[in-house]
Amino acid sequence: MSTAAPAPQAEGAYPRGRNARLAVYAALAVLGLLTGAAGVLVQSAWFPLGLLLALAAAVGLFWGGAKLCRTKPGAAAPGAGWVVAVLLMTTARSEGDFLFAAGLAGYVYLFGGMLAAVMCTTIALPAPPVPVHKNR
Repeated sequence: MSTAAPAPQAEGAYPRGRNARLAVYAALAVLGLLTGAAGVLVQSAWFPLGLLLALAAAVGLFWGGAKLCRTKPGAAAPGAGWVVAVLLMTTARSEGDFLFAAGLAGYVYLFGGMLAAVMCTTIALPAPPVPVHKNR
């Protein structure tokens, strides 16, 4: 008496519904905005560990979005949100104040984060797992 395992669903982009996927991309973009804003504040306050923490958080969000959705837009959405937040914080205010200091740490955070977003977006994602009954 053998029991056959149920047929596994085809692995693909997660979530499979178009509207659900767009909602996940929007949530990832908002997380990118928040991560970028927090990173600008942390990288200059606790140099050099703050810089490493901010870049690690950004890379973790970009790669996590790619792995969650199993698509390239999964990494591009938080990357776009991160870039928007960081670039908006580089401008000087009318009072002459600014949040993003011009220094080595600021440039490393700016260009390092952009490079990480591009790398996580363009890197080849691993293939979905093959069901056991199809593996020979």
